[in-house]
Amino acid sequence: MNIFDNEHIAPNRYFDRNFNTDAVKILPGEYFATSEKTMIVTVLGSCVSACIRDPITRIAGMNHFLLPANVDEDNFVSESARYGVYAMEILINHMLKLGAQRNRLEAKIFGGANVLRGFSAANRVGEKNSLFVKEYLQAEKIRITATDLLGEFPRKLYLFPETGEVKVRKLKSMHNTTIIDRESEYKVKIKQTTTKGGDVDLF
Repeated sequence: MNIFDNEHIAPNRYFDRNFNTDAVKILPGEYFATSEKTMIVTVLGSCVSACIRDPITRIAGMNHFLLPANVDEDNFVSESARYGVYAMEILINHMLKLGAQRNRLEAKIFGGANVLRGFSAANRVGEKNSLFVKEYLQAEKIRITATDLLGEFPRKLYLFPETGEVKVRKLKSMHNTTIIDRESEYKVKIKQTTTKGGDVDLF
């Protein structure tokens, strides 16, 4: 589901022969939550993903987002972080609609690598995305049970909702620029969205 619109179209579904299970792949700007035995997959560069789960109902979900502008480390709910708040809340609210309980939610967080071209060291985009997701979850009192943030390599994530397990594969050799291109296009899109008035309605 793309968080730039209100369409209720499922992301890319496929059967993963390696893990012998149904799977959903989410791209930058998308999220997915389920109560079914469906593996959720994404590939992260500078973006971050929160894998959130209710261990009792086994409802789980994942998002994939990038903050649209610089974030003030002393105020993570500043104007520049509003998009990140929306990306987190829309996933959590979808999970609650499926039957999860907010007070039971647990999170594992990933991403924030320094892989995008065109970012100077001063931008520290991966660091700021990582800082945002940690501070958001702490403020919401959602327990963080695992983290794998920063670094220089993209990551491929596999979330198994039934068990809560997340497998992470570091992509140390990329044969093409697909990850970088996707995140670069996504960065342009969210910049256009926020500069147009692009206001997001927070829950």
